[in-house]
Amino acid sequence: MEPGNNTHISNFLLVGLSEVPELQPLIFGLFLSMYLITVFGNLLIILAVSSDPHLHTPMYFFLSNLSFVDICFTSTTIPRMLQNVQIQSKVITYEGCIVQMHFYILFAGLDDILLTVMAYDRFMAICHPLHYTVTMNAQLCGWLVLVSWIISVLNSLLHSLMILRLSFCSDLEIHHFFCEIQQLIQLACSDTFLNNTVLYFGSVIMGGVPLVGIIYSYSKIVASICGISSAQGQYKAFSTCASHLSVVSLFYFTCLGVYLSSSDTHSSEASAIASVMYTVVTPMLNPFIYSLRNKDVKRALKRFFG
Repeated sequence: MEPGNNTHISNFLLVGLSEVPELQPLIFGLFLSMYLITVFGNLLIILAVSSDPHLHTPMYFFLSNLSFVDICFTSTTIPRMLQNVQIQSKVITYEGCIVQMHFYILFAGLDDILLTVMAYDRFMAICHPLHYTVTMNAQLCGWLVLVSWIISVLNSLLHSLMILRLSFCSDLEIHHFFCEIQQLIQLACSDTFLNNTVLYFGSVIMGGVPLVGIIYSYSKIVASICGISSAQGQYKAFSTCASHLSVVSLFYFTCLGVYLSSSDTHSSEASAIASVMYTVVTPMLNPFIYSLRNKDVKRALKRFFG
């Protein structure tokens, strides 16, 4: 097998969510609305955290980083999809497809790791409150975010390099609305065993390890909350992590839905529709979850708008 494929192809075809012409205006309007809400909502979170000194804490520092990543996450896929629907074209260049896949994996991994870091922050705040301010100092918070970026960049770079070694022949239709890595591997006409192996172990490490960390953190949190004698104290402790737990549940349940829909090789359309949940819907709902359930964020937004 010859590595590389630039001499064979120059473009892929993104089939999208539906090939029915009558549905294209509806899809365009729906996704444009969700994208604008996502960008505007997450920008509000970032502005609220940066403008209010009361929110200059580790929890809100990680939340603002998560909001920034969510904006980048949706921006890797939705604008290109909207452009293709608007100009009625399915074409994406080979280089553009690889770049889109690279940044999609990068920001998806960052989302996952940041949720784990936020779970660790809640674990320290509830289970070790006396040591919280000393342990979760600005230097450690900065290092946690930096390490999250490094791990995600290396992971996405590995998968991108593995795709570059594949050869593609005649079937260039990607039955998705973005260049999803599993779809690209299925289109290759060269040996994909190594790619599938790397993808499997990468998914286990990037998905499974953070999930174990989150489950461990919240098991300790629940045990600590149950040890609080007063009901008011229990409610106050739980309310500090309820928003994050909602976001984590939404993220992992939607990812699980994509995994289950992708297990059937004939369910490309179902997989694409399920992917909408965690690529568009989850980043759109995150600001609402954190703002509606959080008095500090609502207070900061009111101050920001005067």
